[in-house]
Amino acid sequence: MKKIFYFLTLLFALNLVAKDLVVGMELAYPPFEMSDKSGKASGISVDFLEAFAEKNGYKLVVKNIAWDGLIPALKTGKIDLIMSSMTITDERKKTVSFSIPYAQANLAILTPLNSNIQSIKDLNQKGKILALKRGSTGHLYASKNLKNATIHLFDKENAAILEVIQGKADGFFYDQLSIYRTWQKHQDTTRAILDPFQEEAEFWGIAVQKENVELKKELDEFIIQSKNDGFFDSLGEKYLKSIKDTFKEKNLQFFF
Repeated sequence: MKKIFYFLTLLFALNLVAKDLVVGMELAYPPFEMSDKSGKASGISVDFLEAFAEKNGYKLVVKNIAWDGLIPALKTGKIDLIMSSMTITDERKKTVSFSIPYAQANLAILTPLNSNIQSIKDLNQKGKILALKRGSTGHLYASKNLKNATIHLFDKENAAILEVIQGKADGFFYDQLSIYRTWQKHQDTTRAILDPFQEEAEFWGIAVQKENVELKKELDEFIIQSKNDGFFDSLGEKYLKSIKDTFKEKNLQFFF
């Protein structure tokens, strides 16, 4: 038994046996984090982390975790990192560390087709109802900046979107990609207002435990490499080509 233990220890030391890298993500945001037909995790984030794991000698293990459970899972050591289209915020940085940004996004508005909403100012009025995902940056923005509106919170974005589709809410906020894709599916009942309304863009990062300095360093280096060698561009072409072209036509900043 001691010989087996010694042999395994030696293999790990020589990087011949890959150490598990456990990532948490909510597989509910295609094409970044999603499941394929067989139920296996797939998408831009999965492709990126598989390449990262291969380069750094890890074996990637993906855990599908509800959004509200991601940071608690990281803090308690159930996962090693979070890559789930998570915006870097000052509040989140109090409890976790983030990699350098790998993508940027802006909030956009989904509103009922026949509403009178033309801009964010039209929603900051008494009687206007916002349907938002609990804990999202849209929720945080509205709580801080839209004091006159009534906010209804939902645990899943699909439930909030349904409120807009059914005309029960005047607005739903999420990143431009999600709003655009949702409008494409529901053009008979919704409108998409894609022009950014925040003072600054949102930046997505990979979250790690504060004490895991080495993993953060490895991630930062790989993000820089992926931007320089065109890996991120290739992921955009693979998963987001038509939307990338549309954003270019509308002169909107793309994710990568």
